[in-house]
Amino acid sequence: MNVKISTLKSRLKHSEQFDSEISRFLSDIENKLHDKLTISPLSDYDCDLKLIFVETGGSEGLFLKNFELLREPYFILTNGSNNSLAASMEILTYLRQNGKNGEILHGSADYIAKRISQLAVLTQAIEKLKNTRLGVIGQPSDWLISSVPDYAAVKSKLGITLTDIPLDEIKAYIDLKSRADLSGYPKYDSNELTKANAITEALRIIVKKYNLDGFTIRCFDLLDPLKSTGCLALAEFNKDGITATCEGDIAAMLSMHIVKLLTGQSSFQANPSRIDVENNDIVFAHCTAPFDMLQSYKFDTHFESGIGVAIKGEVKTGQATVFRMSSDLKRYFVSDGKITGNLNESNLCRTQLVIKPDKPVTDILKNPCGNHHIIAYGHHADTLTQLMNALLK
Repeated sequence: MNVKISTLKSRLKHSEQFDSEISRFLSDIENKLHDKLTISPLSDYDCDLKLIFVETGGSEGLFLKNFELLREPYFILTNGSNNSLAASMEILTYLRQNGKNGEILHGSADYIAKRISQLAVLTQAIEKLKNTRLGVIGQPSDWLISSVPDYAAVKSKLGITLTDIPLDEIKAYIDLKSRADLSGYPKYDSNELTKANAITEALRIIVKKYNLDGFTIRCFDLLDPLKSTGCLALAEFNKDGITATCEGDIAAMLSMHIVKLLTGQSSFQANPSRIDVENNDIVFAHCTAPFDMLQSYKFDTHFESGIGVAIKGEVKTGQATVFRMSSDLKRYFVSDGKITGNLNESNLCRTQLVIKPDKPVTDILKNPCGNHHIIAYGHHADTLTQLMNALLK
């Protein structure tokens, strides 16, 4: 973690203990952070996180004098000695009054180190989003009437570039004669696996051609012409770190990619299939899931069509997060929770799990953000909330 600090202090006379207090303050943070803090010029933003260390009172004018060298968001560090907290509050109030985003880092070394780590992760994620390129292959499915965002708004708010790609390109790259090594897969119809693998390889060509960090695909339109599904492909791509969602759900793709950048994990795109208000739990199901999320799996047919290769997986129980951003980029649902079990029901998509979220399930029933939700292992609601509030402000 590359954290840089630029200092501001007045020219007034300070106590003899001033330098040692400052040194001890920074050293305590470094010990808790298990990393070094680098002192740098005000204009130096070549780092994961930049802090403005207000060392004393009377630094407000100096802040204004150097304002053009600084960038939003403004993270102001203070130890509270020599009226530094008072000066920091004056500076942040000025920033807020001028519509700028910032925060004062003040408190124990434990708290400050923890907050620095959180902010570094958030800042890195925001910067990575600016260089993200995601493909929309074949346009969203017709039933996703609330999941198509404005591309310009996605670029403006999230920094992500969306690229439309004709679905016919997949057909052009399909090579059923190419016999891939299928020995690593569970036993299944080899002809079906060959067709599904051909879709995977065609998508690999498209990802490389368009330099994509991820994609969503109108997968139901593959059923008739190719007599196969994209379920296997999406399980492979997500395992390999390429965000991949089905049905052309752009909002789900954006949500999944944000989870990927923030946690480094694959996540599961799923339908909320059944909600139990009394028990406050939700059954989620879909026909594909990242292979690296599954404890075990086998192949089955695609639920709606009865053809192709779908993934029937078992997930581990325990901590989980449910997340979904609305396509208007104004709202989102996020909740920590617990995966309480897997199901094996014949009337649902093949991978099925039950989650008990911390938030009331009635939130989804009263104010949904769309159909597909994203499920990741671990509790990330707090970090996701901070990131979304920063992005959608």
